[in-house]
Amino acid sequence: MQHIGPAISDYGIENHGITNAETVYWNLTTPMLYEQATRRKEGVIVHLGPLVVRTGDHTGRSPNDKFVVKEPTSDHKIWWGKVNRPFEQQNFDAMLRKVLSYIQNRDIFVFDGYAGADERYRMPVRIITEYAWHNLFARNMFIREANLEVLKHFKPEFTVIDMPRFHAVPQYDGTNSQTFILMDFSKRMVLIGGTEYAGEIKKSIFTAMNYYLPAQGVMPMHCSANFGADREDTAIFFGLSGTGKTTLSNDPARTLIGDDEHGWSDNGVFNFEGGCYAKVIRLDPKGEPEIYETTRRFGTILENVSYDSATRRVDLDNDSLTENTRSSYPISHIDQAVRDGLGGHPRNVLFLTADAFGVLPPISKLTREQAMYHFLSGYTAKVAGTERGVTEPVPNFSACFGAPFMPQHPGVYAELLGEKIAQHGSDVWLVNTGWTGGPYGVGRRMKLAYTRRMVNAALSGELNDIELVVEPFFGLAIPKQVEGVPAEILNPRNTWSDPAAYDAQATKLVGMFIENFKQFEAGVSEAIRNAAPQGR
Repeated sequence: MQHIGPAISDYGIENHGITNAETVYWNLTTPMLYEQATRRKEGVIVHLGPLVVRTGDHTGRSPNDKFVVKEPTSDHKIWWGKVNRPFEQQNFDAMLRKVLSYIQNRDIFVFDGYAGADERYRMPVRIITEYAWHNLFARNMFIREANLEVLKHFKPEFTVIDMPRFHAVPQYDGTNSQTFILMDFSKRMVLIGGTEYAGEIKKSIFTAMNYYLPAQGVMPMHCSANFGADREDTAIFFGLSGTGKTTLSNDPARTLIGDDEHGWSDNGVFNFEGGCYAKVIRLDPKGEPEIYETTRRFGTILENVSYDSATRRVDLDNDSLTENTRSSYPISHIDQAVRDGLGGHPRNVLFLTADAFGVLPPISKLTREQAMYHFLSGYTAKVAGTERGVTEPVPNFSACFGAPFMPQHPGVYAELLGEKIAQHGSDVWLVNTGWTGGPYGVGRRMKLAYTRRMVNAALSGELNDIELVVEPFFGLAIPKQVEGVPAEILNPRNTWSDPAAYDAQATKLVGMFIENFKQFEAGVSEAIRNAAPQGR
């Protein structure tokens, strides 16, 4: 077994049960991983330097193939159900043996780094991959250790073993399909196989952080974050994929902290990651210039993006492979990003939703009780391509705006968020980046320029002096005017050609909220229950 790389850890792979691998590549630099990926025909270098890769059948996450091992140390903490489905310990151990056997006589790549920019809460992670480009993905997405001497003595606290070409046999292995994402908190390990979609690596580590941090009083969040003139003007943006977290936090007038995963501790907000993972389908170079420029940089990975084989120029408008085309890049590719990944306590908290019904207002201010209600509800729409089988937006309630990655009961996270909002006096806003003038297929998507103007008005304090009007279905307080935004779009009912049709659609959505929230009613206060939409 040969070991190659700038920093070979003395905490070797034998500690993970790996023996007889062919060559182990340790902590390779970006150019080295480029060389390995192209030599192994894993990807193609395109115009100006990005690496274009294909992820095969899996162009998004596979939530139905993710399981959590049911074992004594974590059993009582896990919110078992459709999201966190149990997996037998003996089946995990058997799968681990098979994966370790598969690795023998194969080359593997090892990345050692961190999840968590705040050194008080960061978790040392090790990502062991079959593909060179998956290791480059890990290098982009997690926080690097620049000191080679430290890397030589690196000891991980959580490990991902990612073998895309190894497939499960469901009838023997207890999986749902040939694909598997198996998390064992007792072993502090994740096994991934049967999928080439690199996002599974990132979300597995996020799930681990969401499990461990609440015990330390840290609120883990599926959100982007930035700040204005100083870190005291920090804002966080909650939302599922496709709701605008990355786009809205990449504001040239503000400093980016991170685009997807953060913690909120007694010291403020900190990024979990060292990179960004942005959707790039039909990316507008004028509307989103910062993200667009990353698609033209060495070190960026472009997943399932089409390109001209003769000129090697990419076509970001081409969705022939998937709507979920992605760009993975180090956060240093964003000029106005803060390098230490740290911010202050959020002055503003924004919940982003892509409402497929066209019912919710484009911006509204929430009371603390409404904030807790909407945080637990986590309403949005699944956007085409984000998950396998989703070809158009469909209504979706995802607790805490990130249920697939939250192993504990949503009440744990909601309680933490409520405490911190109250302690720091944060204003909370609900922002609909979805449809207006009708539901999906009839109405149109809210213009990004209008959303940016409304968000900036909220962050600057401009809306604090604007009269608010409460709409009758959800009890949301809507500003009567926002400079630079047509007044008629602020109240969604005014954008529908048939107000009666809007009323019917709003009533339907209210019913869906009420039905979904029944699962949380027993565990929340009367004040939060009373913040539910009442209908007209």
